[in-house]
Amino acid sequence: MPPHLSFLPLLRRRLKSSTSSLSVLALLALWLALFASTGAYALTAESAQRMAIGEADERIAAIAATVVAEPDERTAAFLQALANDAVKFKGQQVFVLKEAKATDPVTGQALTLPEDAEEVINNNQVRAQLDMALSAIQLFATDVNLRRQAAASLAKEASPELLPLFAKALATESDAEVKASLTLAQAGAQLGSADPAQRIAAAQQLAKSPSPATQLLLNEALGRESEPQVKAALSAALRRMADALKTGEVLGTLFTGISLGSVLLLVALGLAITYGLMGVINMAHGELMMIGAYATYVVQGLFRQHLPTAFDWYLLAALPVAFTASALVGAALERGVLRFLYGRPLESLLATWGISLVLMQAVRSVFGAQNVGVENPSWMSGGVQVLSNLTLPYNRLVIIAFAAAVLLGMAWLIGRTRLGLFVRGVTQNRPMASCMGVNTARIDTYAFALGSGIAGLAGCALTQVGNVGPDLGQSYIVDAFMVVVVGGVGQLAGAVYAALGLGMTAKLLEGWTGAVLAKITVLLFIIIFIQKRPQGIFAMKGRSAEA
Repeated sequence: MPPHLSFLPLLRRRLKSSTSSLSVLALLALWLALFASTGAYALTAESAQRMAIGEADERIAAIAATVVAEPDERTAAFLQALANDAVKFKGQQVFVLKEAKATDPVTGQALTLPEDAEEVINNNQVRAQLDMALSAIQLFATDVNLRRQAAASLAKEASPELLPLFAKALATESDAEVKASLTLAQAGAQLGSADPAQRIAAAQQLAKSPSPATQLLLNEALGRESEPQVKAALSAALRRMADALKTGEVLGTLFTGISLGSVLLLVALGLAITYGLMGVINMAHGELMMIGAYATYVVQGLFRQHLPTAFDWYLLAALPVAFTASALVGAALERGVLRFLYGRPLESLLATWGISLVLMQAVRSVFGAQNVGVENPSWMSGGVQVLSNLTLPYNRLVIIAFAAAVLLGMAWLIGRTRLGLFVRGVTQNRPMASCMGVNTARIDTYAFALGSGIAGLAGCALTQVGNVGPDLGQSYIVDAFMVVVVGGVGQLAGAVYAALGLGMTAKLLEGWTGAVLAKITVLLFIIIFIQKRPQGIFAMKGRSAEA
C-alpha cells in the first residue's frame, strides 16, 4: 500500500466507531494533509472502489482526498460520472456507463457490464461532497468563468478541511474576482478553526463583504461559539453587515416600486387618452392589453417555428404587431359601439364591460383557458449586480426604459403633431373644431385606436414579467383607472407622478403590512385624496375646465 494510504484502515475503523464529529474531522484533516504531500492525485482501481463502494462516511472521506491535490483527468471524469449516477459495481469492479456502454474508470477500456451489477447510491451528503470536489477541480481550470463559479460555490460550503485548497488556489490565481471569492471562502473556513484568533480574524474579514450568504455563515458560527471574545467579534460583524445589507434592501424596494410604477404607467397611458381626453369609461381596456400580449405570444411562436436563428429579436417584431392588433380592435369598438354612446357614461361603461367578457371568452376559445408562456430574449435574461443583495433584472430595466420611450412618444404625438392638435381641439371644444372643418368622428376613431394601441404595447411589455392568460387585463385595470384619476384627467405629467407614486407606496407598505393590507391602504389613501382634491394632482386649466 502506498505510504499516503497506510492511514486509511485506521480512518475506516474510527469512522465506524466514532460518535464525535470533531474526531472524524480531525482524522480526515490528518489524512488530507498526508495525502497532499504526495503531489497530483492519480486515479487507481483501489481509489475508485473507495469512492464508489462502501459506507457513505468512507466514500465521503475518499472523495475528500481528491480536493486537496490536483486530480488527473481520469479522476475528474470519474467524479463527474458519480455525480451523474453513471457508475455501477459488482464485487470490487467498478463500471462507468456512457451511452449504454461500460468502461473501466482507470484505463478507459471497454468492459462487459454484468446483468446483476449494482447501482451506486448517492445520499445527500455524498452528493454534496461530489459537488465540492468538482468545484475544487474547477478552481484550477484554464477558463476563468469556471474558476469564478467554483470559487463562489466553495465559499458557500467552506470548512477548515478546505483551507489547504484555498491557499493553494490563491497562490496561483490572477483573476481579481476569483481571488475575492477565495478570500471570503478562506475566511468562512477559518470560522471553524480551533484557534480563537483565527475565528476573530475571519469574522472581521467577512464583515467587509456583506451578503446574505456571509450573514448566514456568521449566524451559524455565532450559534455554536462558546468563547466570549469570539462571540463579541461575531456579533459586531453581524451588526455591521446588517447595516450594509439594509441599504441594499431599501434600494431594492425603491427599484421594485419604480418597476411597478412603470408598468402602471404603460397601462394608464392608453386610458389617459380614452378616458382622460375622450371621457369614455372603457372597461375593456384591460382586454385590449390582453390582445397585445397574445399577439406577442403568436409572434414568438412564428419566430420559433420559422426563424429560430433570429428568435432573440422576436420582441422587436412583436411591438408593432401588438400595437396594430389592439388598435384595430379599439377602432372597431369605437366605430361599432362607442360612437353611439358619447355623453352617456353609464351606458358606455356597461357596454365596454360586456365587450370585455366577449373578448376574454374569444381568447379562451382560441388559445385555451390556461396561461401561456412567453420567453425572455437572451439579452433580457440576467441582471446587473449592484450590491451583494441587490440585482436589477434586465427585463425590468428594459420595461422602465420602454415606458419612458412610450411616454415621450405620446407626449410628442399629442403636443407636436397635426393629429395631436386635432385630438386636443376635439376634446376641448367639439362644436368649434367641427366648425373649423375637423372631421370629429374620424378623430374620435383615431384617438381611441391610439389609446388602444398603447394598451397593446403595455400587454407586450407585461409578457416579459409574467404569464399571459385571459384574465391578464383584470389585474391592472383598476390600478390604471386610479393612476389616471389621481394624476388628473387628461394630464400626462399627472399620470407619471401618480404611477410612480402609487407603485413605490405599494411596495414600501408591502414590507410593513403585507400585500393585501398594502393594497387596502393605498385604496383608502386614494379615496381620501380624491375627496380632498377631486381634480387630481394636476387640474385641467382653461375653458375646458370651466365648462
